[in-house]
Amino acid sequence: MQALETPDEPDRITAPDWSGLNLHGESPAFCSALALLHRCARVDATVLVCGETGTGKELAARAIHYLSPRRHGPFVPINCGALPDSILEAELFGHTRGAFTDAKSDSLGVIGQAHGGTLFLDEIDSLSPRAQAAILRFAQDRSYRPLGSPQIRHADVRIVAATNADLAQLVERGQFRQDLLYRLNVLSVPLPPLRERQGDVLLLARAFVQRLVRQYGSPPRTLSERSTEWLLQPRAWPGNVRELEHLIHRAFLLCSGAQLELQASFRPATPSVPPAAPSDDGPLIASGVHVDGPSEAPTMAAFAQAKAQAIETFERRYLMAVLSQAGGNLSLAARLAGKERSRFCQLVRKHGLQRGDGVGVGKGIEHPA
Repeated sequence: MQALETPDEPDRITAPDWSGLNLHGESPAFCSALALLHRCARVDATVLVCGETGTGKELAARAIHYLSPRRHGPFVPINCGALPDSILEAELFGHTRGAFTDAKSDSLGVIGQAHGGTLFLDEIDSLSPRAQAAILRFAQDRSYRPLGSPQIRHADVRIVAATNADLAQLVERGQFRQDLLYRLNVLSVPLPPLRERQGDVLLLARAFVQRLVRQYGSPPRTLSERSTEWLLQPRAWPGNVRELEHLIHRAFLLCSGAQLELQASFRPATPSVPPAAPSDDGPLIASGVHVDGPSEAPTMAAFAQAKAQAIETFERRYLMAVLSQAGGNLSLAARLAGKERSRFCQLVRKHGLQRGDGVGVGKGIEHPA
C-alpha cells in the first residue's frame, strides 16, 4: 500500500513536541515524514516504517505509540534478527509451566506483554521463513496460542514494523512472504536519509551536544566555527543520524575545552588501522599463504588457521589504534570501541599489550586492577 499523502490543508490538531520525542529536524523531507507519523498515530492500524540504517526508525515507532490512544499501554520492541527458531513460539507467544524442560513457570511472551499497547517488530526483513509464518498467523486476527496451552488467546496490540530493506525485492527473490508484506504494509512511513535533509545536520549536531551536556553534567559546550563549517558541507552520511550522533559523542568525550572540534580523524566509526606488517609469529602471512623458504612454492594455510591468524592480527592492531587515540585510557578506549570496559580489558590482556605498545611516547595503558 502507498504511503499516506501529506494533506494540502494545515493540520488543525496541535503539532506534537517532536524534540521531546528525540526527533529533530526542520527540512521539508523530514517535516513531511513527521506529518505522516502524526497521521498514522491517530488511526489504529499496522504501520511499516522504512528507511536506511541509522535514520531513526525505532524513534519513529515510539512516536507513533506515544502520540496514539495507546500511549498509556506498553511499547514492546523485539529485534527480529535475534529471534532464533529454537525458541520462536515461546518468545513470541509465551508458554505454560511444564511446556518444555526449563519452563518452570508461565510466561506471557512479548505479544502478551504488549497487550493494550504497541508491538514493535524491528528488522522485520531478517525473519526466518518459520518466523514469518508465525507472525502472519498472528497479524491476521491477533489470535495466538501459548506453547503448551490448549486455549487460543487474543491480544489487543498494534503492530509497527521496521525495515531497511526493500521488501518488494525480497518477495521477488522468494526471501519474504508476499502475504505477510500485505499484512504489514497497511500504512507506510518512509524516513529520508540524512543526506536529503538539507539544513538538519547542524540542528541535530547542536541537539546532541546539549543532550550530552545534560547526560554527563558537564559545563556548557558548543561547536567551534570550523566544526560548524565542516558540518554544513554536503556529505554522504552512510550511517545517517546514528553516524552523526556517534561523531558528536566521540568528539565530546575527547574535548577538553568549551568548544568541540570535529577533526577528520574522529569521523570513522572505527579508528584507522595501520597497514599490515609482516608477521613475527612464523611463515603465515596476512593472505593465509605459507612460504617455507626462498626456493619453495607458497602453499595455502588451512582455512581455520588463516582465519584465526587474521582475526588475531586485526584485534591487536585495532586495540593499539584505539588505545593510541584514547591516550592509553582504558575507559575512554572502551567507549570509543563501543564495548563494555570489562570485555575491552579482557582483549587487552589477551594480546598482552604493555606500556608503549602503540599508545604514543610518554603515554601508557591504564591497566585494570
